[in-house]
Amino acid sequence: MTATKRIAGAIVDNSVIPEIYRPVEHWSRHLDVPWQAFTAREGSLPDPAAFSHIILTGSEASILEREPWVDAEAAMVREAVAAGPAVLGSCWGHQLIAFALAGDGHVRRAARPEIGWIPIRLERSSALLGPAGTSAFTFSSHYDEVFDLPAGFGVLASSEGCAVQAFRVGDKPVWGLQCHPEIDVPTGQQFIRDLIGRGFKGREALLEAQAQPPRDSGLIRGIVRAFLDA
Repeated sequence: MTATKRIAGAIVDNSVIPEIYRPVEHWSRHLDVPWQAFTAREGSLPDPAAFSHIILTGSEASILEREPWVDAEAAMVREAVAAGPAVLGSCWGHQLIAFALAGDGHVRRAARPEIGWIPIRLERSSALLGPAGTSAFTFSSHYDEVFDLPAGFGVLASSEGCAVQAFRVGDKPVWGLQCHPEIDVPTGQQFIRDLIGRGFKGREALLEAQAQPPRDSGLIRGIVRAFLDA
């Protein structure tokens, strides 16, 4: 009889303003497996050998203006990809995987921020997101983006404003998602209000997002199921 692999999750918290962005809270509400949180900006990172699944959260920081803790996390990502645990990066975490594995020539400032509930198109069929040719709505909040990925990366989804909304690294259990599928409608609405209240950059895009009706296709359910099955 084959032994069942023990699932143990690590959530790497990349937030820098925890009063308004609490990604561990957002992700953990969708997990029904044991998990442990690590705060990257404090130098706390998981040992990839100790976990079967690692989630890299978003961040209010820019992947283009990296502090030393970012390089340490990028090194951990490379170690994790070599060691074998499943890795899933969302937003800044998605950009971090691209930076760590492909280099800083594949991340850049987006032409225009994508904030609010946006439609994404699935370019390839995947257990994570669904069948190719379909579309779904999900929450987004990003000012930087991944672009022009090298061979070995497969683009899974795109949007009108971002050609790389999701990718997989070859046939490895390693994925990046530019969107924030873990953020539900009430959380997203509060997050936008908080960013506006803080005078965060991209005020025009934030106000547009606040005025738009939210549309969430519930991608998080399939994403978490497929990720934990990997």
